[in-house]
Amino acid sequence: MLTSSHHPDPTLPDHYTTLEVAKLLGMAVRSVQLMVDRNELEAWKTPGGHRRISRASVERWINARGYPGAEAPSTAPSPLAAGGPAGRPSKPQSQRTAGAPQILLIEDSVHFQNLVGLIVQQHFPGVVLHVASDGIAGLALYGQTQPDVLIVDILLPGIDGATLITALRSQPQFARSQLIVVTSLDEQQREPYAFALQGVKVIHKPRLVAELPAALTACLQPAGTTP
Repeated sequence: MLTSSHHPDPTLPDHYTTLEVAKLLGMAVRSVQLMVDRNELEAWKTPGGHRRISRASVERWINARGYPGAEAPSTAPSPLAAGGPAGRPSKPQSQRTAGAPQILLIEDSVHFQNLVGLIVQQHFPGVVLHVASDGIAGLALYGQTQPDVLIVDILLPGIDGATLITALRSQPQFARSQLIVVTSLDEQQREPYAFALQGVKVIHKPRLVAELPAALTACLQPAGTTP
């Protein structure tokens, strides 16, 4: 198990590779790279150009988010396997409706999390909704759930929605997901994020109740879902 930095375990390495940290945290390698770029993890490069990440900084990241602990990379289960501390726990696979469509909402506002939850419950009772409250947890949960529909807010803590969308588009499995962006920004305020929004359904949050049901219907119908 990862131990507190106050009581270092000499049997564990003092650093990890990017891939090892990705496996340890249940994230994509790109997500870990973004965390390093934002100085959330301490890292350096070897003379050969390979990135190494401080074990102590990984421990601090885990502890700051309330993870009870994580095992060494060789045997580590994902600490986000149940939705992560930043999101609502996902239902265990055995409790899900077989073949039920999956929606992942990445949204930091509890109000809009609850609102989307009510909309899904009312209009799509057979759909499983997963929720993450920040972009990093959302990336991890995306890899675990492979949702049919991804709903993303543009303004997120840690990593904005546009950057998150760009990171996901670099992963082949993203091609199977329909994308809906929700935002409180008006059209002019969205211009800095236009690079990620072209061809994407964007819903202004004041119109969420009016527009989201139809948008989800359009996304889910190809999978045979009837609202």
